[in-house]
Amino acid sequence: MQQGPDLPGLHSELGATPEEIVRAWEAHSNGAPAQWFWVVRREPGSGRYVHDLLQWGLIPNWVKDPGVWPKPINARCEGIQSKPAFRDAYRSRRCLVPIDLFFEWMRIRDEGGKPVKGPKQPYAIAVKNRLPYAVAGLWESWIDRASGRITRSFAIVTCEANALVGQIHDRMSVIIAPENFNRWLDNIEPDPFDLMVPYPPERMEIWPISTRVNNVANNDADIAAAV
Repeated sequence: MQQGPDLPGLHSELGATPEEIVRAWEAHSNGAPAQWFWVVRREPGSGRYVHDLLQWGLIPNWVKDPGVWPKPINARCEGIQSKPAFRDAYRSRRCLVPIDLFFEWMRIRDEGGKPVKGPKQPYAIAVKNRLPYAVAGLWESWIDRASGRITRSFAIVTCEANALVGQIHDRMSVIIAPENFNRWLDNIEPDPFDLMVPYPPERMEIWPISTRVNNVANNDADIAAAV
């Protein structure tokens, strides 16, 4: 996942403190689970839209020991209203994750259609204008009872892939169009299920990239260059 903090079409305030930014932030050209990402959310008390740094890998507030919790990075839209790990966050703690593009991997097959052993071919996926866009997310706050420290985390909502992404993977992130930002962020509508659909394939593009993306240490801007 490749990310910057800005999201065109939505005014949000900075929620993270300078100390949190120094502690957690780094530019993500090749972002990975457990790292910290900019997330736009609706602040429960004030109702303001703020962008904060949250950790990728959801920890519900009822989890006793995060060390043994699997910290899901994705939440499938199917069953999201009822699954214990996601239902409370879906009802009242939805967020937007601004990204420039995301990555998926395709199993290489021979002429007969059988999978070939070895590394999968990575692809970059973006909207056609290559501007930042928003994918749907859920967020949670987990409190360490001993120290009182709060860890805010998130997961990305996925749906069935569209015809374009479906050529390489059966799932894709749910992309929220700018005109639906408020519907997703506000809690007035507890179940905007109709937004969790594949983004139109004609508005997207994909291209093969180097297997350098398989190593998170490779975090330079050229990681998404076409090969």
